[in-house]
Amino acid sequence: MSLFLRLAIGFVLLITLCGGVASYSAWHQTRDTVNELFDTQQMLFAKRLLSLDPTSLHAASLPKTKSILRHHRGDQDDDALAFAIFRADGQPLLNDGENGRDMQFDDKRDGFREGRLRGDDESWRLLWLTSADKQYRVVVGQEWEYRDDMTRDLALASLMPWLYAMPFMLLMLLALVWFELRPLKRLTASLQLRAPDDATPLDEARLPKEVQPLVAALNGLFHRMAQLVQRERRFTSDAAHELRSPLAALRVQSEVIQLADDDEAMRKRALQQLDSGIQRATRLVDQLLTLSRVEADDLRSEFQPVPLAPLLQKLLIEHFPQAEAQQMDLQLHAQAEPVMNGHPLLLNLLMRNLLDNALRYAPPGSQIQFTLNARTITIEDNGSGVSDEQLARLGERFWRPPGQTQTGSGLGISIVKNIAQLHGIRIAFSHVQPQGLRVTLSW
Repeated sequence: MSLFLRLAIGFVLLITLCGGVASYSAWHQTRDTVNELFDTQQMLFAKRLLSLDPTSLHAASLPKTKSILRHHRGDQDDDALAFAIFRADGQPLLNDGENGRDMQFDDKRDGFREGRLRGDDESWRLLWLTSADKQYRVVVGQEWEYRDDMTRDLALASLMPWLYAMPFMLLMLLALVWFELRPLKRLTASLQLRAPDDATPLDEARLPKEVQPLVAALNGLFHRMAQLVQRERRFTSDAAHELRSPLAALRVQSEVIQLADDDEAMRKRALQQLDSGIQRATRLVDQLLTLSRVEADDLRSEFQPVPLAPLLQKLLIEHFPQAEAQQMDLQLHAQAEPVMNGHPLLLNLLMRNLLDNALRYAPPGSQIQFTLNARTITIEDNGSGVSDEQLARLGERFWRPPGQTQTGSGLGISIVKNIAQLHGIRIAFSHVQPQGLRVTLSW
């Protein structure tokens, strides 16, 4: 069901409910007012009758007033008021000549009570009063139906303008809702015509304030989707570009093996090259997948406190055999034992890549030193270092300093930078005097 239809049904039900409650309240208040007014009128009329001189009253009825009023072009309802005067023994003295003739004597207490006229089933409201000398009793009555009709007429007179106005008010409300929903319709049409890869933000200026947060959330979603598509395209492009050479080399080595025939030395060398190419391709695919995951996934929900000193100690112990084989010296200076809130595996990968780069590219006999402070980690080596131009390009995807003999894909530092950005770590590369490279991580 559309929002407009739900609002229309809601308005109809709400107006109907409010109109019903208001009508009942108006009728109830009007009835109380009419009863109070006519009770007062009955009381005043009865007191006026008691002020008459009883000695001048005789058993008689007043003439009917309808003919008199008709002659004077007037009108009267004979249920409006009726009265009768009785002696204390019940002897009638005077009545209004109409309904008063049918009033029956009652010698009970004074006051208002319900009653009926002689030969009539309609309910009347009767007021009985006794003179001060207890010699006469006066009754003034009014039919309840007359009061109910008067209540209905007065309530309708006050409600009819609203009853006539309600349909027009409802139509105006629905027209207003339809007009105010036009921005949502325009937004829907804009989204339907939008291209799948269109990341252009939606315009929030002409939208209601209540809809602007929704549009802002949609713009954020479009931006994240565009980034995701861009990452997927970049990953596909990088994988296709970088895997082309290793796969071609593997094919060449496979052909060399097939052509070697009885040349065992050539076959053995080709197998070694094939194994090296497989390792390189495997490492490249692993680094591409790692880089894609770090860029694409928000892993902050998996963060936990990670003690950095034990992490570095374990890492250096694992790489000690490799450093010893290359005649390198690994050192750790823990001047503090900080605990960082982060992803344990990614932080381990960050340190591993930095240590692996130092072991791979520093010459034999170099010293690699880790210094751990409360808010920084410094990795230094006294190798050959890099030039200023090369230093500025460290971390570019698939870029490696020229003249390298070590195998690699140029993704290690890119992975380090992405992990550092995820954890809010600032990373800086600088020269070490007289030679070497320093990497500083701070947070």
